[in-house]
Amino acid sequence: MIRAIEFARGHKIPFFGICLGLQTAIVEFARNVCGLAGAHSTEFVSQPAYKVIYKMRELVGVDQMGGTMRLGKYPCRLTPSSKAWEMYGSDEVWERHRHRYEVNPEYVPLFEEKGLVVSGKSPDRIFVEVIEYPDHPWFLACQFHPEFKSKPYEPHPIFKSFIGAAVEYRDHRKDEEAEDVAGEAAADEVADIEAEVKTEAEETVETT
Repeated sequence: MIRAIEFARGHKIPFFGICLGLQTAIVEFARNVCGLAGAHSTEFVSQPAYKVIYKMRELVGVDQMGGTMRLGKYPCRLTPSSKAWEMYGSDEVWERHRHRYEVNPEYVPLFEEKGLVVSGKSPDRIFVEVIEYPDHPWFLACQFHPEFKSKPYEPHPIFKSFIGAAVEYRDHRKDEEAEDVAGEAAADEVADIEAEVKTEAEETVETT
């Protein structure tokens, strides 16, 4: 999964991460952009070199919530002018959650320094809800589950935007492939003409 995210980020392929998708995107960014070799989630490695993702109850003051899972509907504040903000057209949205692990806020300043945009946070600024990578046509991940609020005829705004980006990417690839085929055909034609000219020249020399 981390390698797939690295490939999508590096090759400008639309990427949409949900829940664990956000967490692994954070791990990939920490390792490959921030240089934090060994960065990982405590869900997979109990004591990683850099604990960029960890259990919710490890955050200060969260033990009072009485459980280890953030479950149900929670508010999310969006950063104005971010992609998420443009998709929703709102400063605050409510989305449904079901997870135990969160982004470690200690590393957020470093992530932002290296170019990651945390475009959605909980109102108390503790929880990271949405991340974006601006040096990319469409790279976004969210900690919540937008699929819970998406319907066939009323698609969630993030899904709608992501599918649009995927279609645009596909069409662009098709255009590039068509240009490559046309270029190869033209090159072959030129090579054939050059071969014919060379053959005619050789025949002329032999006749002379």
